[in-house]
Amino acid sequence: MTLKNSWLQDVQLGSQRFAAGIDVASQAVRLVVLSQRSRSSAALRIEYVRTVPLAPGAMAGTEIADRHAVARALRDAFAGLPRACATHALRCAMALPASATLTTTVPLTRLAAMSGCADSDSGGHQLTELEPAVMSEIERIAGLERHALAVDWFVDETRSPVRTVTIAATARQHLEARIECAATAGISLTAIDGEPHAALRAMRYAASHELDPHEPYVALWVGADGVHGWRIVDDGIVGEMRYPAPEHSDFADALRDLVHGPELDCALLSGEVELLEGVGFSLADIGDVLGCSVLPFECAALGGLARELDDPLLHEPVGAVAFGLALRGVLE
Repeated sequence: MTLKNSWLQDVQLGSQRFAAGIDVASQAVRLVVLSQRSRSSAALRIEYVRTVPLAPGAMAGTEIADRHAVARALRDAFAGLPRACATHALRCAMALPASATLTTTVPLTRLAAMSGCADSDSGGHQLTELEPAVMSEIERIAGLERHALAVDWFVDETRSPVRTVTIAATARQHLEARIECAATAGISLTAIDGEPHAALRAMRYAASHELDPHEPYVALWVGADGVHGWRIVDDGIVGEMRYPAPEHSDFADALRDLVHGPELDCALLSGEVELLEGVGFSLADIGDVLGCSVLPFECAALGGLARELDDPLLHEPVGAVAFGLALRGVLE
């Protein structure tokens, strides 16, 4: 009878999905675990958040210099995982540094035409039919043959006038190093993603909950290799920016180039915000250039806490990458 009641409750409430986002940064491993019932209207829950410092010298730029040190940090990060998470299938996604990752967004219709596959009545495609076109596109952009690349891709289901496919690729050596570290720590990875795109996913989710519908906004992510920015109108990306870049004389010029179009009410900011000090910028300076308010990303504002959590990552903009990775796992 207990099993029957449990089964009936699962059917009534919807099965619960659990997903972990793992951000291996230059100085720390950051972990966010989210859960959500399978119903589309179900609330997101933050199950677990943990930051574990990395030993000095564990990372050398984008390279993992000490795999044992990273594996130890991963084990420590997962050591306190609540039983409710540990006993469920946990989809684990890890980020790759922006400088080691090539991420591109391609119109779905373009890939469908390349593959010769037609839309179904619902607008869907057979993913297996799209894959050859995806691989050809990323080979062309990366300038490498597919055997040297590790590729991840998905059809973006975010509401937008033009459906797109997001493709992330990296040199296979970067992925293999992270898979090895995760496996040593007893973690099986199910997906990879570039840091900027994971952070953008988190900020778009934040915008859907914190901003008015159809409100134009800018999303900014600050990483070790620079700042990535997107201008979003009606939930579609209409402009992108990266700084430093040859076309921008300074950071203010990059921001001004991004804001052409409808007047903005808000900018969402995530990542290692303290790095902006290196270019002499503050949150107030960003607001002055963009002509709008600036809202730092905060995990804690986007889901109910499943239990008492006190890791600072809950309230730090740097949590966007790990949150975005976990968000992908519960929404897919």
